[in-house]
Amino acid sequence: MENFQITIRELVRCYQAFEQLSNRHIRAMDLTPAQFDIIATLGNTQGMSCRELSEKTLITKGTLTGVLDRLEARGIINRETINEDRRSFRVYLSAEGEAIFHRTFKQHLEYIQPFFSEFTEQKLSEITCTLAELRSKFQD
Repeated sequence: MENFQITIRELVRCYQAFEQLSNRHIRAMDLTPAQFDIIATLGNTQGMSCRELSEKTLITKGTLTGVLDRLEARGIINRETINEDRRSFRVYLSAEGEAIFHRTFKQHLEYIQPFFSEFTEQKLSEITCTLAELRSKFQD
């Protein structure tokens, strides 16, 4: 039982530390973490419905509409109705949004990469497999 508690605590501490580090960098690029999540998810796609976007991001449905509104106001995304249904939208990056995606996504990966550089490819693969296995237990 003690190892379980230590593991849980370390998992949470790792997530919090990563989120703090990542969010600080995202904010320095004049984006909120939610905005970056949407831009990164829409990048290199033809867009997606709000439902798909909600499923693929870490943003709750209640927060998604407000974030999309702010991104649209900044000219970063566009929304268009799907099949004449005024309640359904396809969301996609504007030309400016695509430029922001290509700049910020690459920049953010370059910022995060050094924190993983001391791990071998084998170790990274082991970590990935362990995390995926743990995640699958929560989703059963």
